[in-house]
This record gives sequence, C-alpha cells and structure tokens, in this order.
Amino acid sequence: MPSFSPSKLIFVFIVPIILSYGSFTVAQNQTTNIGVIIDESTRAGKEQKTAIEIAVRKVNSGSNDRKLAIHFKNSSGDPLEAASSAQELIDKQNVRVIIGTSSWEETTVVAKIGQQTRVPVISSTTSTLQPLSHLQWPYLVQMTDLDISNEINCITSIIKSYNWKRIIAVYEDNVYGGEYEGFSILSEALQKIDSAIEHRVVVPHFTSPFDPKETIRDDLATILTTKQSRVFILLKSSLPTATRVFEEANKLGLTGQDSVWILGNGFSSFLDSIDPSVFRSVQGALGIKTYYSDENPQLLEFRSNFKTLFRSKYPEEDKFEPGIYAIRAYDSIKTISQALDRLGTLNETDNAFSEKLLDTVISSNFSGLTGTISFQDGKLSQPLVIQLVNVVGKSYKELEFWSPGSGFSNRSIRKLSVNWPGDLINRIPKGWAMPNNAKKMKIGVPDSTSFERFVKVEWIESTNETKYSGFSIAVFESVVATLQEKYGYTLLYEFINHTGSYDDLIDKVYYKTYDAVVGDMTILANRSKYVEFTQPFTESGLSMVVPVRSEPQSIWKFMRPFTVEMWLASGGILFYTMFVVWFMEHQVNREFRGSWKDQLGTALWFTFSSLFFSQQEQIRSNHSKVVVMIWLFIVFILTSSYTASLTTMLTVRMLEPTVQNIEWIRRTNAPVGCDPDSFVGKYLTDVLNLKNIKNVSRQNEYPDNFKNGSITAAFLELPYQKYFLKEYCNQYMAIGPSYKFGGLGFVFPKDSPITDDVSGAILYLLEEGRIIDMEKEWLDTSQNCSNSDPEVESERLSLDNFWGIFVISGATSTLSLLIFLYRLLHNRIEQRIISSPESRWNTNNESRWRRAIRLVLIMLSLNRSQVQPTENLESREEWNHRNPQQWELLSPTEVPHHLEIGRPTQLEIPMRKIEHVGEDLRIEK
Repeated sequence: MPSFSPSKLIFVFIVPIILSYGSFTVAQNQTTNIGVIIDESTRAGKEQKTAIEIAVRKVNSGSNDRKLAIHFKNSSGDPLEAASSAQELIDKQNVRVIIGTSSWEETTVVAKIGQQTRVPVISSTTSTLQPLSHLQWPYLVQMTDLDISNEINCITSIIKSYNWKRIIAVYEDNVYGGEYEGFSILSEALQKIDSAIEHRVVVPHFTSPFDPKETIRDDLATILTTKQSRVFILLKSSLPTATRVFEEANKLGLTGQDSVWILGNGFSSFLDSIDPSVFRSVQGALGIKTYYSDENPQLLEFRSNFKTLFRSKYPEEDKFEPGIYAIRAYDSIKTISQALDRLGTLNETDNAFSEKLLDTVISSNFSGLTGTISFQDGKLSQPLVIQLVNVVGKSYKELEFWSPGSGFSNRSIRKLSVNWPGDLINRIPKGWAMPNNAKKMKIGVPDSTSFERFVKVEWIESTNETKYSGFSIAVFESVVATLQEKYGYTLLYEFINHTGSYDDLIDKVYYKTYDAVVGDMTILANRSKYVEFTQPFTESGLSMVVPVRSEPQSIWKFMRPFTVEMWLASGGILFYTMFVVWFMEHQVNREFRGSWKDQLGTALWFTFSSLFFSQQEQIRSNHSKVVVMIWLFIVFILTSSYTASLTTMLTVRMLEPTVQNIEWIRRTNAPVGCDPDSFVGKYLTDVLNLKNIKNVSRQNEYPDNFKNGSITAAFLELPYQKYFLKEYCNQYMAIGPSYKFGGLGFVFPKDSPITDDVSGAILYLLEEGRIIDMEKEWLDTSQNCSNSDPEVESERLSLDNFWGIFVISGATSTLSLLIFLYRLLHNRIEQRIISSPESRWNTNNESRWRRAIRLVLIMLSLNRSQVQPTENLESREEWNHRNPQQWELLSPTEVPHHLEIGRPTQLEIPMRKIEHVGEDLRIEK
C-alpha cells in the first residue's frame, strides 16, 4: 500500500474545496442577457431606453446575485427589422427575455419568434387581444391593461354623449399598407349608437420614403370641400405623423369652431412630453390616456432620475418628463429582476429555464411605479382607468374618468367645462359644417297631395320649370333663411317632385335616393324607425268630418235653454222657498191662513207671481223678507239667463251632423272617404276597424262624394280638416274624438347632422309667431264663417252653471226657518211658564237650578192647548171688531211693551175679552 506524504494529503483535500467554491461563486454571480427592441428615432423609444438604463443600473447596484446585461436593437418601426433583431439577439447574444417593440405589428412577429425559440417577450403596446389570445402567443406578456377595444369604447361613449352622428377616422397606415384593425372595431361600435364613419384619412407611415404632408393636405382638403363631418378621431399615429396632421388641419381651418378632435391613447400619452409648439395646433382637443397616480414615492424618485439622465442624453428635446412608455419599460425590468431572484440558483442552461422564467413572470405580484404588477391571461390585471383630458394652452386639464365596467364617473359629461377648438366655451360644437363645394341636396316633394294649399307642384310652360308652393314649402324656405341668419351657412338644395305614396318617400330617404323630404309629412312611430323627423311645424291629428243639416223645429223648443237637471233643481228650490215662506207667514199673517186649500193657493200664487215680481201679499215676518229677497235675486238671474239662451236658439240657425258618432259607422258599415296616399287608410282599417273605405284623391271631390252618397263621412288630418271647414262654411262639421299624432315635419336620414339645426330653426319661427302668420296667409280662406260656424251652438244651461246660487238660496231659507222655529218655541215655553198656576217666573225664593229643571219639565210636557188656550169665536170676533188695527196677531218680535210681564217675552199672546176701566186694562178671567 503506497504511502502519502502530508503535502500530498493537503493537496487532495484543498483542491476540491477550491474548485467547489469557485463553481459556487460563478453560480452566485450569473449574468442574464436581456434584449430590447425599440425605435430609437421616436420619443417613445428614447423614453424606453432611458428608463431601462435606470432600472438596470438600480438592479445591478443592489445585492442581487444575478446581474442584468442589456442589448439594444433599433427596429426603425419596421416589423421585419424587429423580427430580424429578435432572431439576432437570441442567436448571438443569447438573450433570455425580449422587451420593447413600438407597434402591435412588431409585437406579433417578435412573439412568434419567441414562441419558436421559447424566449418570453414583454411588450407594452396596446392590442385587441381576446381572453384566449394568450394561447396563440403563449410566450407573450403584455405590460399594459389597455387594448384597442377599451380605447374605442371610451371614444364611442364620448360620441354618444354629445350626439355626433358623422365621424372622420384618422390613423397611420402600417408599413405593409394593410387594413388597420381598429378601424373596423370603431365602425362597428359607432353603428351601435346610430353614428357612422363618413370618411377616413389614412396617413402614410412615418418611415415612408416620401413626405406625407402632401397626402395629408389632399385628404383634409377633400373633407373641407365635400364632407359635412367635423368630428375627427385620431386612432393610431406616431408623434411625427400626428404633428403633421394637426399642422395641415390648422392651415385649412379644420381646427376652428364646431370642429372636434378626439385623441387616442397613442398620442395623448405624450401630452406630458411633446413640443409646446404642437399644442398650438390641437387647442381644445379631447384626449384619452391611461391614468396612474403620480403620488407614488417610487414614481417620484424615478421621475427625478429620469429627468437628469434624459436631459443629458437628449438635450434637443423640449420636455424631459417620463411618459407611460418609460414607466412600463421600468416596471418590465423590475418584473424580470424579481422573477430571476425567485428562480434562485436555477441555471440558465437548464432546459426548463425559459418555461419557469415565463411562469415566474406571469405570477408576479409586487408594487410597481403605477400600482400593483400582476398578470391575468397574459396582460396586467389591475383595474383599467382611462382619463379624459382637454388640451388648453401649453398643457391639458383633467376632466373625467372612464372604466370599462361603469363608463364615465360623471354620467352627464355634456355638463363638463370644456374649452373646445376655436375658443368655443359657451356651447357644444355641432361637429359638422356645410362643405365648400357641397352638392345640392335632393329634396323629394309629393306632387299628388289632396290639399294644394299645403303642397302644390305645377309646371310653368312659359318658363319651362316646375313651381313649388304651399304652406309646407313656405315654412321650409323660411327655415333655410333662418339657417343662414342664425347658423351662418347656406343650405343648397333642389326640389324633386315625387309621384307615389308618402311611405315611398320615406323609403327613398332611407335608401339615400333623396337627402330629405319637404311636404305635409305626418310624424309616425313606424316611420321614425327608418328616418329622422324634425320638430313639427304644425299639429296633426285625425277626425271625422260629416255634412250638417238644420235642426228641426220642435214644440218643446222653450224647454231647451235649461237641461233636465236644471229644470228639476229650479222647481225644487221654488217649492222649498214656497214652503218656508208659507210656514213663517202662516204664524203671523192672516193672508196665509184659512183652509188648507186657501193656504196652498195663496202660497203657490205668491211664489209663482214672484217670478214676475208681481206678488200682492204683504210679508210680515223679517225672516220671510230675507228669504224672499234672496229668492227674487235668483229669479232675476234665472229669467235673464233663460231669456238670453232662448233668444239665441230662436234667432240663430242651429246645425246638427248627419252622423252622430263613429260607432254608427261601424254598425252600419257606411262608406267613408280618405286620402289614398297617406297613412289614414291603413289606420282606419287596422285601428278603427272600418271596412268600407273609399279613396278620395282631391279636396274638391269630397263635396261631390257626399252629395251622391258615395261616402257618409270623411276622415281628414287636423290641418286639412281646419282648412276644409273654412272652405265650405256651414256645410260640414267635425264630430267625435280627434286621434292625435306627432304633427307635420320634414324628413332627413337617420345620420343627418342637419336635422338638429332645422328643428332649432322651426322652434325659432314658432316662438317668433312667423309660422302662424304663414298659416293665415296660406290656410285662411276669404270666406268669413264666424257668424255661422256649425261647430258653435248655444250651450244649454246646466246645473253646473247655477248650483252656487241654489246652495245660497237653500241655505238662507233653511237658516231663516230654523231661527224662526227656535224663537217661536222659546216664546211658547216662556208663556207656559208665565201661565203656570203652580209657580211664578219672578219668584225670588226659587234657585236657578230649580228653574232650569222646571223649564226642562215644561218643554217635555208642552202642547199647544197648554200654551195657547182655546178661545170661543164670539170673544175673538168681539175683540177684532173693537180693535181691528191695534191688536192683530203679531210676530214673535213685535209684542207691545205695555203687555210685557216681568222681563220681555217674544210670544204671540192669545187675547181674551178685555174691558176698559179708565186708563187701565183688565183681563177678564
């Protein structure tokens, strides 16, 4: 067995330890290569490069065992160049992650290479990724929570809020000239809110070999001369190209009043860093940009470092603030660094390194510069918030926030204080204007209307032209003049006479054959599904018109002034007054006494004679006088009203309709007439259930059809009906209910921006009363029907007109009767007390309590024989003969003072035989 020297033994033990330590040290200080593909000629590329350098410097200066080595490649915005750069980075630089790319086209080709080589790709470019798109690009990680669909949904919310109908889309073409995917998404989204893209401006890519200014200028000039829309949406564009677009638009006056510019996130993200000179061209524009809080301490530190480094690297730039691209690039490096730390000692040569690195990146969860960095379905999962901003001066002001789930935080963004282009502040811009070289609008006019006073189309042989006139034409011409006066543009148009139904006119507008319809077009719900109506310029409805005949003579004509209820009420109050007067006068007035037949005759005669103010009977009681006074006042009112109404009925010829109601038409299936070209025929059949309908094409055909019995009634729209009744005075009348519709208005296509202005002009003419003047000019006939209008008949007087005075009369009579009964009863009770042999009223020894009890007992036992003892006829006649004038029966309030016993009593005192003894009176017992 060989022997080992001590030195050899030490070498054997030390060398493995040294080798193992060396390998451990190498493992603990691994360097990971990271590839970065950017367009260094753009502001975004410059920001990304600066942010990545800051992030890598911070990571490598820390205590991490893994270091990062960055390898930059310039793609120049070309997807092929980006693909070539990615392949070179993977093959030659052995990069383990690729970040950057400036467009979605670059991202997709690089992600494809990353999938083939199993290298993760991190991009912050917006896209249209669907929930399962990460399966198509499994190695793609998006460092953004914004995609094109979110951006477009926010833009369409703005369009809908301000009700702009026509849009112009502006976007930059890609290198290959293919269709921009965002355009189709925008078009579909606008259709859902009844808006449309009128024109699109496709700007050449900024890497094109020729200057795109000429192309931009030509496209914008086409809009100025031929297109109405002035709502521009800048979907996708590089900063240099967008700047050129704004410069040319400003020169052509497309950034003035009533123009609207909406900036997508691609441009709005640079509002913090663009050249101040660019702001002059986009004053008043609305922009949408990804929102993040700028109060994060990490962000404040990064911003400070970024400004210092960016100023030193790019002194030619005007602003040094970092944008969203710089922030996302910084967070990308931090995400990779933390993922590598979590992998620990896993060697990059391990076959599973790329998959584990990708899984570790996707499972990240830490606080970045703008919030929590975590991923779901291959992109950031933090809630998306888009900020709406308004470009003002050399910066912008924040307006509102939008999120995919809830939309704008302020539901009514129309109330936001926005500085619109052209220093427009007081009102919202229209978003459209009449083009300089606009073609004349083709306006359809119905040439077969039943009533020519509304629309009349006639051929003038002498001038070889078609003349259009009528009330509807006059209103439209006034509207055009108002548009020139109030809105500052001239509406160029030409009338085209249309032969066909009104529904055919609607179809012509719907299919773009006509640009509008002017005429007596009724606004209906079914028509509004296909076209858009203006504000109605006159009311509309449907009513039945029938001939009239003179009211037949009747022997009961004198009964017509009052209704049945009025006659019954008058008779009732008359007899009630008669009863009250008789009852009160019967107690004190001899003229109302005697047998019941005499009393009834006297009461009836008195009451009826009061109708003519000729009553002869004297009224004794003051209560009766009050009742009669009120009754005479009522009689005066009733007789005056009756006389006036009867005089009118006897002197004015009354007309009544030949048909009373539509139910008789249905029951007898009588023929009715209507305009064949309007909606009326279908309405009569479907809604009113009428079957026997005859078409009447012209106004002058209605009288002939009535006379020969072809129709028994005509259904006319309300404007026609008014004119027809004035034209044929006292021959026809409208009966039955009036079925209301939307009125008469002008017709425009659904997406026409002119509709709102025309409606505003119509409202202005209505408020000024000018449309009423036009109605008088065109629809008032020369005949004067005011003295014999068949619709005006003397109204029969009903109880509703007089119930107040009847209540007053009844209440007065009832109250007087109750007061009279009370006083009569009270006096008789006192007489009973006076005449009672058991006690005396003036007995001072009796207490008040006992007096009250005695009074109650007397009331309970009261009868006429006790209060007024019977006297024989001889004594009464003797008394009446001796004192005929002085001692008549008196009312309760007229007892002579010298007959008062004790305290005054209001009592009718029955007299017995009295003898004169000197100056004294002695009652014979």
